[in-house]
This record gives sequence, C-alpha cells and structure tokens, in this order.
Amino acid sequence: MSTSSARSVFGTDGIRGMANVHPMTPEFALRLGRAIAFVAGRGKSRAARVLIGKDTRLSGYLLETAIASGICAMGGHVMLTGPIPTPAIAQLAQSMRADAGVVISASHNPFEDNGIKLFGFDGFKLPDAEEAAIEELVAGTELDNVSVTGDKIGDAFRVEDARGRYVVFAKNTFPAHLTLDGVKIVVDAGHGAAYRVAPLVFEELGAEVIAMGVSPDGTNINKDAGALHPEHMAKMVVQHGANFGIALDGDADRVIVADERGAIVDGDTIMALAAIRLLRDGRLPKKTLVTTVMSNLGLERAMKKRGGQLVRTAVGDRYVVEEMRRGGYSFGGEQSGHLIFLDHATTGDGIVAALQVARLCVEDNRPLSELAAGALERVPQVLLNEKFAKRAPLESLPATQAVIKKLEAELGDNGRVLVRWSGTESKLRVMIEGENEAAIKTMAEEVLAAARTELN
Repeated sequence: MSTSSARSVFGTDGIRGMANVHPMTPEFALRLGRAIAFVAGRGKSRAARVLIGKDTRLSGYLLETAIASGICAMGGHVMLTGPIPTPAIAQLAQSMRADAGVVISASHNPFEDNGIKLFGFDGFKLPDAEEAAIEELVAGTELDNVSVTGDKIGDAFRVEDARGRYVVFAKNTFPAHLTLDGVKIVVDAGHGAAYRVAPLVFEELGAEVIAMGVSPDGTNINKDAGALHPEHMAKMVVQHGANFGIALDGDADRVIVADERGAIVDGDTIMALAAIRLLRDGRLPKKTLVTTVMSNLGLERAMKKRGGQLVRTAVGDRYVVEEMRRGGYSFGGEQSGHLIFLDHATTGDGIVAALQVARLCVEDNRPLSELAAGALERVPQVLLNEKFAKRAPLESLPATQAVIKKLEAELGDNGRVLVRWSGTESKLRVMIEGENEAAIKTMAEEVLAAARTELN
C-alpha cells in the first residue's frame, strides 16, 4: 500500500502497546485527539463531534481523558459512552451522526496494554490512507499553532443511554418472529467491554443466561476468561446443561462458541454454517464468502461443494470488510471469530454473530453439535510461530523462498503454505495445510529452519 511507510504507529487494527509507554501515553493521545478533531471537522461549518468508548482496562481513564482534551482543544464536541463494545461505537457513530468514533481498547491483549481504533462517520474503520494522514499530523508541527479560545473551546458529555441503545440495536438483528424462550446460554464477557450488555441482549430475547466474566476490576480483562480461554465457558455449558455458550474478547468484536457438549466451534465453522444457510436462502450476494488467508481449506471446499465461492484477503477484519464493500458482498470473517454480517453491522460484532448462531439453532430446532457436524470437513492445519531479533521482507530471503516454493509444489491442490510476519510483533508465522498432519508439521519446521539461517 502506498501509505504503509507513513503508518509506523497504526497497525492492522489501530494503535496498540503497553499503557503509559509510547505511543500509548497521555501526551501522544492528546495530540491524536487534536488530529482526529482536525480531520473529522475539515470542510464542515461546525466543530467535529467525536464519540469515545472504551473497554474496562484501568488505563482507559488515562487515555480517554487525554484524547477528549485534545478534541476539546480544537473546539470539538466529545460524547463519552464509558465501557462498551467496539461494534457499539461503530453503530452509534452512525446513529448519532458523529463525525468519528474512537475505541480505547487492546482487544484480547492483557490489561497492561491498551489500544486506539478509529471509525468514520459511516461506522467503518478508517482506511489506511486516512490513518496515515492522522499519524502525519500527530508527528508533525502543522497543528502546533492551531487552537481555539474562549467560547470556541469544545466540551464533553456522557451518553447515559449508550448501552441501552446498543442492546436495542443488537436485539433487532435477531428475527422479530423468533424468541430465545427455553434456550439456556452461557455468556462469558471476559471481564471486558460487554460485561453489562451481553447478558442483557440474550435475557431480553427470552434466554436463560448463565453469566461469566462480568466483574471487571480494571486488571482482570481477558484474564483466564473470555475468547482467549473458552475452555472455561465450555465447561460451564456442560455443567449447566446449556444449549450452547459464547465467549467474547475484551472489546467484544469477536466470539468463540461452544456447543451443548462443550466442543469449541471456531470462526471457520460458524462461517460455514451461516454462509451455507444464506446460500440456501438466496441471500448471499454473488454466492461469495469473504475470509482471510488463515481460514481452513475445508471452508473453501465446503463453499464450492454447494455452488458458492470463497474470496481471501490479508489477515485482519478491516481487510475483510474492505473487500466486502469493494465486491458487493455481505458476509465474511476470520477463523479467530471476527464475523461481519454487513447487512447488520459495519465491523466484527461478537454478540450479533452469536445471535445468528442462535437463530440457526432455533429455526432448525436442532442442537449446535448437529448443525456444526456437517458444515465442513477440516483439513489438518499446522501453525508455528517464532520470534526473530530482526525482521526482513520475505522476498529478501532467497533460501526461505526456495523452501516455500518446493513445499507448494509438493502439496499442489491438496494443501497451502502461508508464511507472513505478525502485524504487531517480530514473529514469523508459518501456516501449512495438508492431508497428513505429521508431514505438514515437518514442512513448517523446514520453513523456520531456512528462515533461521537467513535472519540469525
């Protein structure tokens, strides 16, 4: 991408790092707030209106205050929601006619970290070029002498009913003629942003909810709970005889599901279930599902078997959404549980995705284990990660490239080789799919061995 060199702070999903260490400092956040207000208000006859939400991290207070101060310093108006899911900010930015939305969250990272995600007035994440423009303003001097005084200084107020607005929105994505009466669901909010709204959504639709991870203390977000540790939710499903369970990550934009037997149902299986149903009902535009290069080959085969197709993107739900908008598609997601139903939401929404799973179970009056069993035949997949002291473009590693090409030739149409750098760390990720699990593990280790000779 032409702007990638300008985006040294923004990663594939906003800015992220240890709280109170650059760039996640109040000083940087204040400058970022000024830049957001400047860009969001450009070309308008009034000051920018910016919505700010956060998850439950202790450092959320530090960054929320600093960003809001920067916006006010530029004459902007700040609307504060408090802890609320990332997709709620995307939806509220649209419905409240905000010029921009800010989410303060490091998603699934530990509480010591924090992050900042930006949304436009339309509820979609800002494209790379706009993030690069904001980053340039933060790093430069253009805004140093731009300020307002007197009654031009901005203000801030709390949106008291923000959670209620989102609950209503989420419930409206579930068919009006259906209820969850008689359905028992375990809901693990991971002590994160959805700790209040997630149980409410399902309860108000009639479900009996066993709530977990709903006691945040500022330091326990994602700790032994939520989508990072779905085994606890799965155990509770079995213990309580629930129909299924859901585990959300820290900002509730992704979900991991467990069936009534406690078996984990990941994003690939959920995508297969939903896409097949949409195909059957003639509601999947161009018969196409959009996902990333990480999704299992079995998902691609499941779509082809039913007359559909799969389009792959780079890793990151933002790229899935961009491809969906570009191609006129309506459904996509990631193996990790970011699922985007573009007819309902502009970004990944764990609660909305879980409601679509609930819908399938209720409509068919069948347990999730039965629905999932026939969704796709998973191809063995091995993923190895290794951290290196230095990071170099893969095309500059001839020995590694030679091994990759050799393995691709060996696998042919019966497997895939994917080698990429992590978007946030100096980690090389090697993913190989093939019919023989032992063989593909050996192949993945061969790739890493070649990389070591060139990087160490």
